[in-house]
Amino acid sequence: MKSTETLTLAAAAMAAAVALSAPTGAAAADMEKCYGVVKAGQNDCATASSSCAGTSKVDGQGDAFIAVPAGTCDKLVGGSTEPKSS
Repeated sequence: MKSTETLTLAAAAMAAAVALSAPTGAAAADMEKCYGVVKAGQNDCATASSSCAGTSKVDGQGDAFIAVPAGTCDKLVGGSTEPKSS
């Protein structure tokens, strides 16, 4: 259960950081898609099973992503730069 709590806290912190930074232009190039760490309803874009941002169904959905600073995703528990099957 402890790793689930860690994943939830890490995903929430990253989602908050991304929301506050609102990258544009050159800063957007320094971001990467991180799959499998998003809280339900907090994804950045459409997935195979949901039509738009903010519509992921479950925490850690494998095809839902958030944009994080480049190099960060690999450090998050459950994070992947490639979509995972849910």
